[in-house]
Amino acid sequence: MAAEPSSAYTFGLEEEFFLVSPGTRGTPSRVPKAFLKECRQRFGTCVGSELLQSQVEVSSPVFDHMAMARAQMTRLRRGVAELAETAGLRLVAAGTHPLSAWHRQTQTDKSRYARIIDDFQMVGRRNLLCGLHVHVAPPANVDRVALMNRLMPWLPLFLALSTSSPFWNRRHTGLLSYRQSAYDEWPRSGIPDFFADEAEYRVFCELLIRAGAIKDASFLWWAIRPAHRYPTLELRIADACTHIEDALALAALFRCLVRAHVRRPELGLARTALTRRIIDENRWRAKRFGPAADFIDEPTGEVVECVHVLDAAIELVSEDAHDLDCEESLRHLGKIVARGTSAQQQLALYHNLRNGGSGNTDALRGVIDWLVEASISVSD
Repeated sequence: MAAEPSSAYTFGLEEEFFLVSPGTRGTPSRVPKAFLKECRQRFGTCVGSELLQSQVEVSSPVFDHMAMARAQMTRLRRGVAELAETAGLRLVAAGTHPLSAWHRQTQTDKSRYARIIDDFQMVGRRNLLCGLHVHVAPPANVDRVALMNRLMPWLPLFLALSTSSPFWNRRHTGLLSYRQSAYDEWPRSGIPDFFADEAEYRVFCELLIRAGAIKDASFLWWAIRPAHRYPTLELRIADACTHIEDALALAALFRCLVRAHVRRPELGLARTALTRRIIDENRWRAKRFGPAADFIDEPTGEVVECVHVLDAAIELVSEDAHDLDCEESLRHLGKIVARGTSAQQQLALYHNLRNGGSGNTDALRGVIDWLVEASISVSD
């Protein structure tokens, strides 16, 4: 198959952030309406609300090159952080907020969010969680669901490299991605089933719509899905990345894996009755240990270190990384492993502060101060 030009496999990112009060370091129960208004005046539809008022979402334009993504996502992060500061707030990129309690949050006044809260009650109100979503557009003739099936074994790797949620309700959870565990409370989340193709997926969606379970396919919150509004495959498993370069590197890897699986139709076809459960077991290991996880390799039955799974992914997509000019971004993935994910960095700082005599709350405030700085820093 001839290599596509670098403009193929367009992509975009959606990043969710917490807003933080600098005095308490907690999330405010209410956010001034003027803040979101100012964001929309400056950035248009690239900035929007989330389920809770203490969260804000940044949605990128469509990109066809990593350099464009880096420039635009940096501009958006820093711009929203600047407007937040003007409103007396700070911006934090992390999967969970170390200090804030869900029961003190206020729902954003939108009909979609009202329906979610009415449907899911405490599960909805506990959604003090932030993630990274990556969209990649495969060629129009590619069945996105069949492609999704073949990519699913890679999902735990993306979670392991993005882990940024070790704390919940002022406690060290013992997990590196508590966000994924909390999100498992939701229906229609986690690892999707292996639908045969887009036609069968539509049959399932239409059944749920007729039954009144969902309004449309956007209410399917799986770790990966064919996007409802766009002709893309959407990666949803990742925690919000504190470092912007981490988010861009994961987006580059997903983009390259999508292209590699289109270019090589034989990849990812092998599947047994065990496959989905093994992917979910590996997802648990990623939640618990992040890049230190050992993953089960179904074909061999062996246990493989996360770093070796990453090496295999980078080797697999080497041609795609070259053709899409993603090589520099993929090199950053090795830096994540060497430096540690945000979760690992948060925990190192927390333990250093506790060992230095700080109490639990002061140590968590120190973590939040670091998150505020790291969330808008380009170099890490």
